[in-house]
Amino acid sequence: MLNETNDIQPNTIMPTLTQEKITHKKDIFSLAKNIPQSPYFEDKKHSVILFKSDCFDILPKLPGNSIDMIFADPPYFLSNGGFTCHAGKMVSVNKGKWDISKGVEENFIFTQRWLRECQRILTPNGAIWVSGTSHIIYTIGSAMQGLGYKILNDIAWFKVNPPPNLSCRYFTHSTETILWAAKNKYSKHYFNYDLMRKMNNNKQMLSLWSIKAPGFLEKIYGKHPTQKPIELLNRIVLASTKHGDIILDPFTGSSTTGVAAVKEKRQFIGIELEEEYLRTSIKRLKDIEKT
Repeated sequence: MLNETNDIQPNTIMPTLTQEKITHKKDIFSLAKNIPQSPYFEDKKHSVILFKSDCFDILPKLPGNSIDMIFADPPYFLSNGGFTCHAGKMVSVNKGKWDISKGVEENFIFTQRWLRECQRILTPNGAIWVSGTSHIIYTIGSAMQGLGYKILNDIAWFKVNPPPNLSCRYFTHSTETILWAAKNKYSKHYFNYDLMRKMNNNKQMLSLWSIKAPGFLEKIYGKHPTQKPIELLNRIVLASTKHGDIILDPFTGSSTTGVAAVKEKRQFIGIELEEEYLRTSIKRLKDIEKT
């Protein structure tokens, strides 16, 4: 296990959004004691834990009603042997074995399974954000509705200056959809409306977000094929969580979610199967000290 040692412990008493019975301590290190597997990395100063594992090995071990917010960027299942354009060159769209579709039915079963576990561990007023392209977002939405999530918004992330479409047989793909949903219809989700309005020149923020894809400086420690820009995750974290809240990413990749969480003084649990991306995550998280 890689370890960042520090005597500073995260706050254990935090305000809650509900008067319901508290079923957990708001401390990720207390939650991690329920998990037999040792963390791959932990940083007690910044309240970060990373697990090298399949999310199905970690999520069931977490207590119910214990996570305030989840951001998930699951496999899009778009690795089909096709080509796209990157930096002016024709490149394969294949991301890895984890992104190969197993068919409509198997994709749905996989999606429903991890969404069910996420719903169980969300606090009564917790919320989840899930990103996806047309390859998977409709499967995600259908599974969410079947499980009883309350969909709050479908955010259209407009990628400024997207790569061109090489086949010239489709419109240029320039957006991803991000579904924001509460745990269920009874949830009183948190929304920092005033801050979002302030960030948008004192006007109500729309569900259309124009944000550039990650630039060179966000990839200096390594690249992830579906890496999200820090600006996107900063906005999500600020919009739907408070200081000290616990954020979890079941497909953390290079941990943009974790970087945003640490910057905004939230606690973070990340789960990732590929060691290459975990090493990139650790470098990025350690670099926050320099910024």
